[in-house]
Amino acid sequence: MLSPQTSLTNAAQPAPQLFPLGDAAVVVQFGESISLATHLAVQSLYDYLGQQPFAGLRECVPAFTTLTVYYDPWLLSAQGQGQPYERVCALLRQRLLAVPAAPTHTAVQTIEIPVCYGGDLGPDLGAVARHTGFALAEVIARHAAPTYRVHMLGFAPGFPYLGGLDARLATPRRATPRALVPAGAVGIAGAQTGIYSLPTPGGWQLIGRTPLRLFDPAADPPTLLRAGQQLRFVPIGAAEFQHLSHES
Repeated sequence: MLSPQTSLTNAAQPAPQLFPLGDAAVVVQFGESISLATHLAVQSLYDYLGQQPFAGLRECVPAFTTLTVYYDPWLLSAQGQGQPYERVCALLRQRLLAVPAAPTHTAVQTIEIPVCYGGDLGPDLGAVARHTGFALAEVIARHAAPTYRVHMLGFAPGFPYLGGLDARLATPRRATPRALVPAGAVGIAGAQTGIYSLPTPGGWQLIGRTPLRLFDPAADPPTLLRAGQQLRFVPIGAAEFQHLSHES
C-alpha cells in the first residue's frame, strides 16, 4: 500500500502523463494496466480535486488508469493567463505535487448487492460452471466471496467495472451477444464482473440478477455506485428477489 504521505509525483509507479482530449478536457494517465495502486492514484486525485477545485473545473471522470478533467475554456481564457490547456496542465501539475498517493478518506464505503443466482435470472451460470470446472454452488460461492472495488462507471450510466473477481472464474464473453440484457443482470466477461444498470445489448455471461436499481435519473445522485466504493454480492433466493423488486 502506498504511503498517504507520498505524493503522486514521487510514488513508486511512473509519473502521471497529461494529454488533451478535445479542446475542453485533459486526460491524466497514471499507468498502462489495471492495478490497485493505479486505482488508488486515480481516486486520490479525483478526491483532491473535489476538495480543491480550480476556477473553470467542470467535471472529473475516473477510469481504470486515467482521470479525465473537463474544464471551461472560455472562463480560463477570460482570466488572461495563457492558453486554457496549458493553464489547466499547470494547475494539475501543482495539485499532483500536493495530493497524497492514496485517497484521503479513511473509510471506504462497502455496499451490499443482493443477487439471485442461476435459473431464469442467471441463464449462463451453467456455462460458467462448465468452463471453469466448478459446480454451480461453487461458482456462486466464489463469486460472492470477494470484496470488490468499483474502479469506474462506464458503458451505460451507472454500470460498474469491478476489480477483485476470483481469477478462476474468468470466462470468455458469449460468442453471440444478446440483443437485450435486463437491468440488474450480473455478468462475467473475461477476468471482469459487472452489473448491467440499464436494459442494453450485451455479451457478458449472465450468472444472476440484483433487484436493486443502479441508475435512476430522478434520484440524487442518479447512480447507486461510484468509483472508489467497495461492494459485496449477497446471494438471495427467488422469493426475496421478488420481494425486493417490488420495494425498489
